Amino acid sequence: MAVVNVCNVLVLDNPSKSNNPFQFEITFECSNDLPDDLEWKLIYVGSASDEKYDQLLDSVLVGPVPAGKHMFVFQAEPPDPRKLPIDDVVGVTVILLTCSYHSHEFIRIGYFVNNEYIDEELRENPPSSPIFEKLQRNILHTNPRITRFKIDWDDITNDNNNNNTEAMETC
Repeated sequence: MAVVNVCNVLVLDNPSKSNNPFQFEITFECSNDLPDDLEWKLIYVGSASDEKYDQLLDSVLVGPVPAGKHMFVFQAEPPDPRKLPIDDVVGVTVILLTCSYHSHEFIRIGYFVNNEYIDEELRENPPSSPIFEKLQRNILHTNPRITRFKIDWDDITNDNNNNNTEAMETC
């Protein structure tokens, strides 16, 4: 069973202008004391066709983590539009929130993000070169894609929890 269970992720300031920071309120529960840090990352997928356009927006270390329920707000600057393919600036992409322990990722939460012009005229007649400041992003927060990975929690779990099944948990 996982030592860390992500209970809830709230997407704050959504929808928002595309040049505003991303903000996620993360609530998680830890069943045992973790002597080392959890590493949280926020990754913006710049293009579905090539990983080289992905941007690590920020990474934060949280820990050591005592057993119990915890909450924090993860804020990260938006992607650098100069590093995005022009054809992929407007439209749908993905933002990934990941968490790792001892460099082993154990959860990945993905959200679709729709980037579109606020102005009706620009939506109907988009410029040949995107105007990032006039875009609005809308994170489709109601249907995240959650992937959990089994990791070795370095004997942190109780010896009684040696079965290899993981159940969905709620806080």
